Amino acid sequence: MYYLYIVAGLALLVSLIFSREKTTRSLKIAARRFIMILPAFLLMIVLISVVLYLVPDELISRYLGSDNKFTAMALASLLGSVTVIPGFIAFPLAGILVQKGVVYMVVAAFTTTLMMVGVLTVPIERAYFGLKVTVIRNIISFFIALVVAVVIGLSFGEIFQ
Repeated sequence: MYYLYIVAGLALLVSLIFSREKTTRSLKIAARRFIMILPAFLLMIVLISVVLYLVPDELISRYLGSDNKFTAMALASLLGSVTVIPGFIAFPLAGILVQKGVVYMVVAAFTTTLMMVGVLTVPIERAYFGLKVTVIRNIISFFIALVVAVVIGLSFGEIFQ
């Protein structure tokens, strides 16, 4: 993680060297946007923290960390498909799930369907793309998410354990 901070700091330094004015203006815009999303961001973090505190670790382990990884993957995929959480919350949540004993394959299924499949956003998507395109896109995205999860499971040796 520190490498990312170093790279970002170096990139900022290079930007300052090339154009101090543009860099300063960009930092001001970034700060304003950060302040605008901060309340929603903090609210999501608090809500997820409360839910994870109230839901016992045993329950998470029973359903998402179960011995049958494919059942857990299917459940995580369905949960991810009907949940609307922004990526900046979903990925830290994925880290928490891994710490609680959920295997990478199941976490990959959850996060991939969360980002790619949108059951709750179908009405909005249908208005722009039509029902047929929306349904086809969601179905293809769901199966791609399952393939990604299986590949992650194979990569980490979780399937043949």
